[in-house]
Amino acid sequence: MTNAEKSQSAPAEKMANTNSDEASFAVLGIAVGEDRFLIPMTEVSEVIQIPKLAHVPLTQPWFLGVANVRGNLYGITDLGVYLGGNPVPFNLKSRILLVMPGNKLYGGFIVNSLLGIRDLSEFIPVKPVKKKLPKCITAQYKDMEGRRWWELSLFKLIGDEKFLQVARE
Repeated sequence: MTNAEKSQSAPAEKMANTNSDEASFAVLGIAVGEDRFLIPMTEVSEVIQIPKLAHVPLTQPWFLGVANVRGNLYGITDLGVYLGGNPVPFNLKSRILLVMPGNKLYGGFIVNSLLGIRDLSEFIPVKPVKKKLPKCITAQYKDMEGRRWWELSLFKLIGDEKFLQVARE
């Protein structure tokens, strides 16, 4: 191999090594109240505006009702209230993340706003500050501006026994 060939192949090799070394995958940034979350894009089947909801009596305060989305019934959850926050009024930026983990569970989660699709490699992993976190919170990160982000698995949340008990106790 000549020196010219070596110098041309070096950037390509460096690029390939960089891509394989970094754990990078697409996540959706969302805001729920004052908190920021990162959700794996593989767990969100669709993002929709808030449709008309059918209220279901005698359910948990975080369960807002049922929505018919193209013939499928989705139970709609106020994600902020479910995670322990106070109810926050929804606005024109509010959206519902639809989740369908494949076991005939259809869930929708209302969030206050979308913060865009990001690459997880943009964030710096940090040790969680809270000792007891919900099972659906899988990691904590900081961005380049020092803001805290929680990685949230909607698949773990939708399969949690607490989540499946929507009836008020």
